[in-house]
Amino acid sequence: MLKCRSVWKKLAPLARASSSVCRQNVRRTGLTNGRIPAHVPAAHMSTGPAGGGRENQLYILLVGATFLGGGVYAYRTVKGDQQRYQERIEEISSRPHRVAKQVPAAPIQSEPPAAEATEKETVPEPEPEAAPSPEEPSPPAPDTKVAAPSETTEPPPADEPVLEAPPEEAAEPPAAPVVEEEPSPPSEPPPAEPSPVELIEPPLAELAEAPPAELTEPSPAPVVESEPTAAAESPAAEPPESQPEVVAESGVDVVPASLKVPSHTPYLLIGGGTASFAAARSIRARDPGAKVLIVTDEPDLPYMRPPLSKELWFSDDPSVTETLRFKQWNGKERSIYFQPASFYIPPEELESAENGGVAVLTGKKVVHMDVRGNKVKLDDDTEISYDKCLIATGGMPRNLQVIERAGEEVMKKTTLFRKIEDFKSLDKVSRNINSITIIGGGFLGSELACALGRRSNEFGLEVIQMYPEKGNMGKVLPEYLSNWTTEKVKTEGVKVISEALVKSVTCKDDKLEIQLKDGRLVKTDHIVAAVGLEPNVDLAKSAGLEVDSDFGGYRVNAELQARSNIWVAGDAACFYDIRLGRRRVEHHDHAVVSGRLAGENMTGANKPYWHQSMFWSDLGPDVGYEAIGIVDSSLPTVGVFAKATAKDTPKAATEKSGTGIRSESETEDTATSPVASSTPAPAMVQHKDDYGKGVIFYLRDKVVVGIILWNVFNRMPIARKIIKDGEEHADLNEVAKLFNIHED
Repeated sequence: MLKCRSVWKKLAPLARASSSVCRQNVRRTGLTNGRIPAHVPAAHMSTGPAGGGRENQLYILLVGATFLGGGVYAYRTVKGDQQRYQERIEEISSRPHRVAKQVPAAPIQSEPPAAEATEKETVPEPEPEAAPSPEEPSPPAPDTKVAAPSETTEPPPADEPVLEAPPEEAAEPPAAPVVEEEPSPPSEPPPAEPSPVELIEPPLAELAEAPPAELTEPSPAPVVESEPTAAAESPAAEPPESQPEVVAESGVDVVPASLKVPSHTPYLLIGGGTASFAAARSIRARDPGAKVLIVTDEPDLPYMRPPLSKELWFSDDPSVTETLRFKQWNGKERSIYFQPASFYIPPEELESAENGGVAVLTGKKVVHMDVRGNKVKLDDDTEISYDKCLIATGGMPRNLQVIERAGEEVMKKTTLFRKIEDFKSLDKVSRNINSITIIGGGFLGSELACALGRRSNEFGLEVIQMYPEKGNMGKVLPEYLSNWTTEKVKTEGVKVISEALVKSVTCKDDKLEIQLKDGRLVKTDHIVAAVGLEPNVDLAKSAGLEVDSDFGGYRVNAELQARSNIWVAGDAACFYDIRLGRRRVEHHDHAVVSGRLAGENMTGANKPYWHQSMFWSDLGPDVGYEAIGIVDSSLPTVGVFAKATAKDTPKAATEKSGTGIRSESETEDTATSPVASSTPAPAMVQHKDDYGKGVIFYLRDKVVVGIILWNVFNRMPIARKIIKDGEEHADLNEVAKLFNIHED
């Protein structure tokens, strides 16, 4: 009937046109004959004017033939459709008789329901029309099991095709659907097919079991990814062959030693540090099916760096360098890695992963970036194209020029502390030498000095710390607090040499001799250089990206963009702070928050970076501080201190919060109406020898631009709000009450 209707639509205009022409000719003929004089011979009347009766007859014949042909065609078409419909009905009605004869069909439904569900989708027609089935394998096995009950509402033909091939189904019920769905895996089709799902999903269940593993990431990301986990694991108890953890073991082996590099990835993250991991989780939270590839030149999966200079050194486990597990101040144990290897999928399976995932390509370095072509080149000349890219290359530890010029023998006895391998190397060295010298009085140098000082009594190790400032962390803390900290470090077994400027370093008799500019000579077995970080901007030249001349790092806009589809996060990003101006921050919290924001913006969030990142440092389990904003000892400072209690230590703070890393990005909690302490405050800054706990305000133009919370924990949202407000305070003693430091 549809064909008849289309033919009629084509012929109707022609029929209407011909009939209108006929009417016009008849009307014109009548008018012309009425105007002809009577003396005109009758013979002329028979011929008539042009366009007379003969043409009308032709038009009439044409229209009649058209109608006749259309009617015949319509009749034959309708008749044929009725016949085919009748044949189809007869075929369907005869199926129950054939089903009754097929006895092996009954066991199939009782043994593997999963096989039945998959076959119902992969074999929609009773005929050997299996061609449409490749459309269906895209959902994984759990989806097919969920969809199986819905097929009971379909017409009977949908239920019948399951029983078309009883002999084959009875022989191999579970294997047949698996092989049909994924023929690509080599040699082991049945276990290989579900591997992409199992590789991602079970680790996400582990994610919920160990909340500290998320470091500073918020919970929505694992929740979003774990929803399909529940759907996948609930029916997973049916097929026993999908349960073994062989897939997880293969993930451990495949990720570090990948053989095939994907040629294209929607999301490419350059760098395997904290910022990249935070961005990957953020991308997956907003786009659960996203395919994310992390490329790192390190041999390790993404891990957190702070424990390398903190908790790992206080572990009692002799195999800590192998397990990389440690006890936090609150007594809980965890791994240095954000997630186990089973959380990631092998890089070679990323392109074919139905549900997406995060893959890590270890031991590979991006050496060239083609911004116009949206592709990068690795150090082995492999090219990877991308849709969106994040640069989170971090930085490289600086070294003293006098050490670099001293020669290879001195360099062999020098450690630049940054990575896991540096921790392992320094741990081994410190157990086999008599003396070690740490050059640098900042956060890293002070933390390592206190950590190694604990070994001075156990291993007879002499630990020396030297720096050009007058006191420990002299560039950050006020002089009086820097001096107090220096004494605290000395009690940890560290020999401190202040105002020390290194003139030269030489190696004599297998000993290093450090000559200072004031004439002092220090002999040691090993040197640890902790003198700062240099942002890694090696890709700036090939990519044509701008590098900030004052602070270093890639210059980015408020949304952390360097180009329309390129973002930068972490230590390598030089961003504009709406309160404090352009900055570059080298702390863990900034890496987490900037990485997370970059991931959100890569998925279309378009959010500006307004976060005031914080950092923290611990001088053992009893003294710790958290800081935010610009903390520079050259600025005017106002300190308010109170007597400390047993609760005012890093150990007590972590025991109370239940997390291993204090005041991470979860401290973004709004502090709209902080409740001030009712306890009267003492006078401003009592310069005593005991600074148990307190708040130090850093001022610029009488406005607070930085705050240090000294042994005061879980108050960072209040400090963040004070800096964000940017107001001038007449009495900072009253502001200090907001932190409740005078409460016992």
